[in-house]
Amino acid sequence: MDENRKTDGGRPDAGPHFIRSIVERHLDEGAYEGVVTRFPPEPNGFLHIGHAQSIWLNFGLAEEFGGRCHLRFDDTNPITEEARYAESMQRDIHWLGFDWGPHLYYASDYFERMYQVAEDLIRNGRAYVDSQTEEEIREGRGTVTEPGVNSPYRDRSVEENLDLLRRMRAGEFEDGAHVLRARADMASPNMVMRDPVLYRIRHAHHYRTGDDWCIYPLYDYAHCLEDAFEDVTHSVCTLEFDNNREIYDWLLEAAGFTEPRPHQYEFARLNVEYTLTSKRKLSQLVQEGHVSGWDDPRMPTVAGMRRRGVTPEAIRDFSAMVGVTKVDKRVDYAMFEHAVRNDLNFRVPRVMGVLRPLRVTITNYPEPEDSAGAVEWIDAPLYPRDVPLEGTRPVPFTRELFIDRDDFAEDPPKGFRRLVPGGDVRLRYAYVIRCDEVVKDPESGEVVELLCTYFPETRSGGTPDGRKVKGTIHWVSATEGVPATVRLYDRLFDASDPEDVAEGGTFLDNLNPESLVVLEDSMVEPYIGTTEPGTRAQFERQGYFILDEEESAPGRPVFNRTVTLRDSWQRRQQDPGDANAAPAAEAGKGSEITTSTPAEPKGESEGDASRRKTSGRSERDGARRADPALEGAFSRFMDDLDLPEDDADVLSGSADMVEAVEAALSVHDNARGVASWLVNEFPREGGGRSLSETGLRGEAVGRLVSLVDDGTLGRSGARTVFSILVAEGGDPSEIVEREGLVQVSDSSALEGMVDAVLARFPEKVEEYRAGKTGLLGMFMGQVMKESGGTADPQATRAILHKKLET
Repeated sequence: MDENRKTDGGRPDAGPHFIRSIVERHLDEGAYEGVVTRFPPEPNGFLHIGHAQSIWLNFGLAEEFGGRCHLRFDDTNPITEEARYAESMQRDIHWLGFDWGPHLYYASDYFERMYQVAEDLIRNGRAYVDSQTEEEIREGRGTVTEPGVNSPYRDRSVEENLDLLRRMRAGEFEDGAHVLRARADMASPNMVMRDPVLYRIRHAHHYRTGDDWCIYPLYDYAHCLEDAFEDVTHSVCTLEFDNNREIYDWLLEAAGFTEPRPHQYEFARLNVEYTLTSKRKLSQLVQEGHVSGWDDPRMPTVAGMRRRGVTPEAIRDFSAMVGVTKVDKRVDYAMFEHAVRNDLNFRVPRVMGVLRPLRVTITNYPEPEDSAGAVEWIDAPLYPRDVPLEGTRPVPFTRELFIDRDDFAEDPPKGFRRLVPGGDVRLRYAYVIRCDEVVKDPESGEVVELLCTYFPETRSGGTPDGRKVKGTIHWVSATEGVPATVRLYDRLFDASDPEDVAEGGTFLDNLNPESLVVLEDSMVEPYIGTTEPGTRAQFERQGYFILDEEESAPGRPVFNRTVTLRDSWQRRQQDPGDANAAPAAEAGKGSEITTSTPAEPKGESEGDASRRKTSGRSERDGARRADPALEGAFSRFMDDLDLPEDDADVLSGSADMVEAVEAALSVHDNARGVASWLVNEFPREGGGRSLSETGLRGEAVGRLVSLVDDGTLGRSGARTVFSILVAEGGDPSEIVEREGLVQVSDSSALEGMVDAVLARFPEKVEEYRAGKTGLLGMFMGQVMKESGGTADPQATRAILHKKLET
């Protein structure tokens, strides 16, 4: 099953940030001949989402500036490190789309060299062996308001220090008997500078060096030296190492490294709500059996996200959306889900799956001629709402079907638009049916079957006797469908900050008991039920799923839910009793695909958008009750335009919004595209104002969507135009012309830009042709830079492929 891509997947060249500016300035000033970065994980667990952003940043910067990024394992703690972790990290980095080439290193490669530097520091009076206990050393460091106290061993002679260090190395002493410390400044206001420990004794087997060593360097000592040994130019780390920058520079100077030499730069680490990234706590989750392993799809590990169905492009897009800043903050988990949906929305086909089946028998459908049953094959689109993507799949229609139990209500709540006794509903891609009889289990009273009539004339989209059919539901043949196990994964924690606990509690108290719901009796259509493990698809009206590669078996597929179609979490948190809130297994209505989906919001996350929609629902319901025209628009938007219920609700909440929709569609008939801008983007740009209080007009929205759909305008440019329309109105075509935003699709113009970029990076061209295909992202970024962001991505990629492969 083919998958399709919409973008390159966010590389760090997607927008400016302070580290890129530093790198550009250094190159402009000639401070370095090239750019060398590194990603230095400790192999004591699996990589997680925070590591993924660092990988994206370090490898992406090196690619953008034609440099290199080293993968270096910081294996200086033999107690916790294992080869399997190093192997998993290499696998994950390659899966994310990055490659280190020949530059794979280990801290243990430098043990001898680092030891020799330690002896040199002693000879130069910059280090000494301390024989105090760990507690004595800690007490002697002082406090933030009081200076430290010199160790009684600080003035040992060079000879005595060298003798003790060599005997430490030879294994003469027990763990903790001595340490090597820097002779820095015990009165420094920076506690890190108060004679930090450089080496400690640890009699432990190392997974690479065996028992060759019994003294091991600490991070502050090893890290800066490794960077210097490898000629790293920009050592990028997270903000918790801000205070360590002083010892980083001190040690390199003390060790004799002169400019140009490495320098450390810090950025805010990635903290995502409802998530932990402490490897110690993630390890605890695994060891205590709260999850099935490091690759459990609920884990924030790269392996877990991969098994859940998240793509590497989505992770890179998310990293670009979060950005690189100096400010620590917690990122809304909904932003991550937005990146995942936005990627899968353009990538995967649509199919039907019934998660909680309820049997439906079509009593007037022809009786089966044999035990296999009569089968009518319906040709259904794989991408029902996307013009560029094509393809169909055969869907079997039979006398006996399954629908989702949630799509039937014997006593329906107000506004229920699915199947009810005596009511009509359309089966997606098939017929209108009417529920004639409800069959119940005589003992439990549970509904076990619906006896229905189908209307043969409605296959092409008509309605029985001209009656209005208000709902459309999905279904699967009971005889031709494939039984499947479906795992509904949700957030592992039910608190935005898992470590926010009552006194005496632990993060485990915030585990979400509904983070995994297993449905053993689900049914899926044959097209998806018989595909290869690893295949992704959207189950219409349900969410995005992946066929599990580890536990699926022939004839019994296992599907993992990657993400829901809508942010049902925020709706459940807002009002768990809201009858309009999407049930856990059904977040969102309809397929999401659109060719005009704007990029990630500025100033409002998807979680914010969800809260905004939910909080205004009662007011909009009231407006519709008071105005039949608005109620009619609500029905039309869902039934005639096939918009999701959430979107139809927002668009029919006021007369000026309804008028804008109709005006937009009179210009360009793409309801999903129009809805996307008005529902998702206008509230962010409008700043709480109504449509009539801004410059935005419906006709302009229609013209904007048209410009995006015909390829005149790229997504980034479209956001700029939309912002101007809200602020001051105008004609989108004129704004595009005035701002120079026309997307460049002319092949000769694009070829000129591509040729210019390839000429600037001849070595990278050769590396690509030698197999380093990950460089394509760097070339794409350079062409986008060359064009000011107006180059047509699809056309550019095609030209690059052609040029690079000849």
